[in-house]
Amino acid sequence: MDLLLEVRNLETWYGPIAAMQGVNLQVEKGQMVAVLGANGAGKTTLLNTLAGVIDPFKGQVLFNDQAIHGLDADKVCRHGLVLVPEARQIYPFLSVRENLNMGAYTRRDPSGVSKDLERVFQWFPRLKEREQQHAGLLSGGEQQMLAIGRAYMAQPKLLMLDEPSLGLSPLLTKEIFNIISRIRQETGTSVLVVEQNAAIALAHADFGYIMELGRIVAADTCEALSQKSDVKEAYLGGHVAQGLSGTSQRWKRRKTWR
Repeated sequence: MDLLLEVRNLETWYGPIAAMQGVNLQVEKGQMVAVLGANGAGKTTLLNTLAGVIDPFKGQVLFNDQAIHGLDADKVCRHGLVLVPEARQIYPFLSVRENLNMGAYTRRDPSGVSKDLERVFQWFPRLKEREQQHAGLLSGGEQQMLAIGRAYMAQPKLLMLDEPSLGLSPLLTKEIFNIISRIRQETGTSVLVVEQNAAIALAHADFGYIMELGRIVAADTCEALSQKSDVKEAYLGGHVAQGLSGTSQRWKRRKTWR
């Protein structure tokens, strides 16, 4: 096993509230890993902690065998761990091309920027068509494409995506995930994706983790997860809000995992 990312017993708190506790997670080189869970499960907190946006309370984050927990976000990015944030967070008054160039800001070696820019335009032809247009005038799907392209310009070893399907139609969601898979296949970039659309995430990823109430409650290959009856009921059958632990009374009883 050739590990790229290893998370050990990670905890993050917001004041007196524990948003994430005892999280252990691994991503191998070239692998695509999905983290599933309902709203409030701690998925975004996990990515923001890994990216250096939030400092962990305790635990370790090892990336290429180097400890990166507690580093500032720009230093984490320079190590090759790059986040595509929830809601895209593009620069609306800059052009598409300027947004993409901003993604290359942390690169130590500027050579190859133009080559990577052309590669982004190959993956996302619509961005090429709107190269000089203000990013704020793009559709939601185009803005998601821009956010992914901007992240790739930072030369990621691990591309982290927070809810890439948020606000998109099923057709656009499928297109976005196909391109994410294409980026992985063509460049060898590892992918860690947080997603509420469990069906499409499990279809594209190799390994999956399920979070509830700030903890990892299940982990297995995506093929195995998609066949488990409790996963089907909670995440593939329209009952996402209930989670794997059952009803809203879930804290009153202990879950026995099958």
